[in-house]
Amino acid sequence: MIDTKKLKELVQLMVDNDLTELDLQSGEETVTLKRGGVPTSMPMTMMAPMMQTAQAAPAMALAGAAALAAVPPTDPGTVAIESPMVGTFYATPNPDSPAFISVGQAVTADTVVCMIEAMKVFNEIKAEKTGTIVQCLVKNGTPVEFGQKLFIIKPA
Repeated sequence: MIDTKKLKELVQLMVDNDLTELDLQSGEETVTLKRGGVPTSMPMTMMAPMMQTAQAAPAMALAGAAALAAVPPTDPGTVAIESPMVGTFYATPNPDSPAFISVGQAVTADTVVCMIEAMKVFNEIKAEKTGTIVQCLVKNGTPVEFGQKLFIIKPA
């Protein structure tokens, strides 16, 4: 079975440090992850071998990667709302409507902050945190990646 937690940690490391490629090697085990240039419509049958390789990554290399990912955010009193998927970011439910949220607005865990379109399906993304929106990091209609920071929130 795929260890999705380790895979997510590696992807988050890449996003947080704006890396386009990550290579880990220990003995005969090798993991290579690349961002950008990989089509979002890649069939799962092609992705499965890559994920299985990531699962085989040695704990020692993962510990080093986790240490790099622990870089503190610019403002220690804030946290990010991250994209749970790859897709297109929409700040409004439709072009004629106002944005779901705006900077300075208070949100709860159940507040819808945006929509992400993936494979012609529009997914409502909730804040999953209570606090105040400090910054929106993504422009309406732009592509986003898994783990990409969408909003900065100051927790209540």
